[in-house]
Amino acid sequence: MIRGALDELTVGDPALWSTDVGPVIDDEAFDHLQRQIARSRTEAKWIGEASRIAVHAPMLVAPVAFEVARIGDVPQEIFGPVLHVVRWRGDPGAVIAQINALSYGLTLGLQTRIDSRALHLAEAARVGNVYVNRNMIGAVVGVQPFGGEGLSGTGPKAGGPHYLLRFCAEQTLTVNTSAAGGNAELLSRTPPASGH
Repeated sequence: MIRGALDELTVGDPALWSTDVGPVIDDEAFDHLQRQIARSRTEAKWIGEASRIAVHAPMLVAPVAFEVARIGDVPQEIFGPVLHVVRWRGDPGAVIAQINALSYGLTLGLQTRIDSRALHLAEAARVGNVYVNRNMIGAVVGVQPFGGEGLSGTGPKAGGPHYLLRFCAEQTLTVNTSAAGGNAELLSRTPPASGH
C-alpha cells in the first residue's frame, strides 16, 4: 500500500494544483536529506519511492520509504519526505519508550480504535504534539500550541495563547541606598501625613 501511494505522488512546482510535494526549504535541508537517504539506502530496506517528477528543479526530493529494524536506527529527526517504517509486536508502551530514548519529540501520530490506549500512550510519550486517528500536520497557529520536547522543535510552545511569555523575563532590582553612603536618618523618617 505504501509503495502504491508513493507511485501516485507528483513532485514538482508547488504553484500547480497537480503537485503533491514541492521543494524543501533550502540547500542545507536538501543536502541533509540527500545524506540521510543515501545512508538509508545502504542500512535499511527500500520500500518504494515517488517516480512522477513533473519538473527537474533545485531542492526537489522525491518521497521515499524505508523499513528499519528498530526505532534507534533513525537517530535524528528528518524534516522531509522520508518515511521510516518499524514493525513491532507486543506492548505499544515499549515502542513509546524507544521513541522517548531518542530524546527527540516533536510530533507523534497514533492510530487506534481504543480511546484508553490512545490516552495512555499520549501521556507516556515525551512529545510536544500528539495526533490520534488523523494526519500529523495542521496545528493552527495562535490557537493550538506547537513545539517539541527534548531536542525537538522550539522548546516552549510556539504559536499558542502563552507564546508571548517565552519572550518575557522577570527581573527584580533592589538597591541598598544606605550602603552607598546615603543618609540613613532621612531614609528612615516617616513622610508627613497628607494635608500637612
